[in-house]
Amino acid sequence: PADHPSLAGHFPDCPIVPGVVVLDRVVDAIEAAQGALPALRLPQVKFLKPLLPGQLALVELQGQAPRWRFRVLRGDELLASGEIVAGTPTTP
Repeated sequence: PADHPSLAGHFPDCPIVPGVVVLDRVVDAIEAAQGALPALRLPQVKFLKPLLPGQLALVELQGQAPRWRFRVLRGDELLASGEIVAGTPTTP
């Protein structure tokens, strides 16, 4: 929403929705389908265009536990994309 507390400092006079808030909504979408998640890794995330206060965006998910690809769209515009992996990384 346009009154989200993070907007005042990100950035004054030209607010954009912080990437961490966008990623929080991606995690919310995964948890809505899968339930609570363990620790997460984000091996790849790209922010291509800003999301402005009050704009709506759609989160698209592909994959299944423990790995999902996501896209965040405003209409036909790709705002962000990446991969989220649940669980801890394995070491060789």
